[in-house]
Amino acid sequence: MIKTQNAAKITELDNVAVALEDITPGEQIFGIQAVQLVPTGHKMALRPIARGENVIKYGYAIGRATTDIKPGEHVHNHNIKTNLHGIEEYEYNPANQHRIDKESKKITFQGYRRPNGKVGIRNEIWIINTVGCVNKIAEKIALKANQIVQNAHPAIDGVFTFVHPYGCSQLGDDHIYTQDILKNLANHPNAAGVLVLGLGCENNHIDEFKKRLGTWDDHRMKFLNAQDVSDDVEAGLFIVKELISYAETFKRERIPIGELVIALKCGGSDGFSGITANVLTGSFADAIIHAGGSCILTEVPEMFGAETLLMNRSRDEDIFNKTVSLINDFKEYFIRHNQEIYENPSPGNKEGGITTLEEKSLGCTQKGGNSYVVDVLNYGETVKLPGLNLLQGPGNDIVAVTNLAAAGAHIVLFTTGRGTPLGGPVPTVKISSNTTLAKTKKHWIDFDAGVLLHNTSLEDLTAQFMDYIIKLAGGEAKTNNEINDYREIAIFKDGVTL
Repeated sequence: MIKTQNAAKITELDNVAVALEDITPGEQIFGIQAVQLVPTGHKMALRPIARGENVIKYGYAIGRATTDIKPGEHVHNHNIKTNLHGIEEYEYNPANQHRIDKESKKITFQGYRRPNGKVGIRNEIWIINTVGCVNKIAEKIALKANQIVQNAHPAIDGVFTFVHPYGCSQLGDDHIYTQDILKNLANHPNAAGVLVLGLGCENNHIDEFKKRLGTWDDHRMKFLNAQDVSDDVEAGLFIVKELISYAETFKRERIPIGELVIALKCGGSDGFSGITANVLTGSFADAIIHAGGSCILTEVPEMFGAETLLMNRSRDEDIFNKTVSLINDFKEYFIRHNQEIYENPSPGNKEGGITTLEEKSLGCTQKGGNSYVVDVLNYGETVKLPGLNLLQGPGNDIVAVTNLAAAGAHIVLFTTGRGTPLGGPVPTVKISSNTTLAKTKKHWIDFDAGVLLHNTSLEDLTAQFMDYIIKLAGGEAKTNNEINDYREIAIFKDGVTL
């Protein structure tokens, strides 16, 4: 990235610059005089761009000009449109593998080793509801249990439930999606103990859910049908007390950082996301992967326009073909519902300076760093391999965060230029793309990547972020979503509800 006092050009190939602060008419930017106001995060033309010519940012086309654009003009929705269209065919052009950093393997954090060998970073009790009808019962159990934990059980990080409206009156894949997401949450190692709470008459009743669950540890996982007992809250609380006693047997121990599973997500992006927060996240992802860890990238619609960069980093041709299917199958999903495939970015993205889906996607995929793509997961599947994993699913923030946690992520890294308070079942680290957001929303934002626009190097900030994640994973720090108890889930739906 090449910077002047108030603008940046990401690569030498670019014919636009990004305004680091408002550019006013008459200002000189890379030797070009601005002829219009260019708002912070937006783009200014650095040379004449003819109608139909590609606008270049990140070294790639982000769309084409709809009119002649003069040097110094503001480049946005009024004079550029997407180049994307329909289903495409792809050719595998493998890229070189990123270097391996041997030293990073020595880094450790303080985590919990579970009996099945998996690692957790929290010692929590989770109440997993098989159906939305028992949501309020679960909330009452968790409230009473947390009062007990706070007074007498400091080794427990809390008792939590995640409300949802599903588990009954669903058909086909939707029913399976609900079961798989709930199954994966029930098996998540951040939960030392789990109460599976059902009603008794739902489609996803406990006996049916157990078939999907497979095997479980009777010490760790307990079951209760609310219809089977006279006082459901007290019966649930009794079971949770047993789980608390079991969870107290776990102690933190040194764990190689390569055993972490890190999720990569962005929401409410702005013109800086692809040059600060997403770049930091990508640098950190490479470090975790080089240490033997796993990272998960989802938001398939926000890969459109940059998908070839991921395809060409596929470990082999089989993974390339799976990535092609991942992209085109999601496009078919849009077509099946008679929706515009490229109806993106969102209004907030546009206000922040992002014009086309290509521009957004090229910024979003920065989160995946430079490592090989080792696997492609279907919605509801869990991570099996170290390295960069692609996960089927939409970009919707809470659906994606739930999907990532259910896939096995210990931590979700959530980059944002607009800000959001949301959090999922696991620690959700909000990383701001700009320092103004970090200062104004301190109760939302956990880490400021906006300093990359000033005098901090990417190498130094990656090291600082690594220190923060080690403390977070080791329980020395908590995210704002944990502090504020913002923990939500949403499950992807695509079918009929009875």
